[in-house]
Amino acid sequence: MVRRGKFLWMPLADTAVPPDPALPNSVPPGSVPAGITTGVALMAHLGMSGQLLMQDSGVPDEKHLKVRLRLSPAEGMPEQLRFVDQRIFGGLFLTSLIPTDDGGPGGRAETPLPLIAEEASHIARDPLDPHFSFDAFYRRLRARKTGLKRALLDQGLVSGIGNIYADEALWRARLHYARPTDTLRRAEAARVLEAAREVMLEALAAGGTSFDSLYVNVNGASGYFDRSLSAYGREGQECSRCAAAGIVSLLKREQFMNRSSYTCPVCQPRPRNGRW
Repeated sequence: MVRRGKFLWMPLADTAVPPDPALPNSVPPGSVPAGITTGVALMAHLGMSGQLLMQDSGVPDEKHLKVRLRLSPAEGMPEQLRFVDQRIFGGLFLTSLIPTDDGGPGGRAETPLPLIAEEASHIARDPLDPHFSFDAFYRRLRARKTGLKRALLDQGLVSGIGNIYADEALWRARLHYARPTDTLRRAEAARVLEAAREVMLEALAAGGTSFDSLYVNVNGASGYFDRSLSAYGREGQECSRCAAAGIVSLLKREQFMNRSSYTCPVCQPRPRNGRW
């Protein structure tokens, strides 16, 4: 299984598969390194409410079960992979595999094939990807000439940083969400990116941030990173960093891109000529 952003895909074979005329741009055998010959994958996109759950066959079907895949027998492993989606914004479908533009693996995976699902080819690498290029990120970030948070949410620039984790990363980096990207120094960009990595790793260790039953892991368990949030959802509460320094500062919530942004007015001052 390979992941890039919110897209997951599984190459369907490790033997030669001829190009499929129903799948434009599918990779023909021989167009990528020897031994990498499959040009088709099964792809999943979770949308807003999709779930991939590993279940034993005796577990009752979920209310919004859409697809059931039976897995090859393996001792101690679940027998089924189920796709559950309440709002039906996600889906499972066949897709073409095309070579990556940088020659690196398509995404996070045990098998580093230099192929990417065509529908995910516009998605940038995430900060935890070993092949993520900070130099390329910084160059494109400076060229955006937009607000910093808007840039962090742009999946074509960097993937994996959603609204919650963007607020947390910006708080840790002491940067305001409206900071113009073309004014960011290299050290500041590195600081916010490292903060994003820290937040994402801590969230993964905690099983993610589950505000309702739609956000669970493959075993159906909820995450608890919401207990560790320093900025998001804490409007009117003290900034813990300022409080530790003996300063009273209450976190603020502001409307942003039809969402909310949370900042500390003291350690994340609003920039002049901010961009939204």
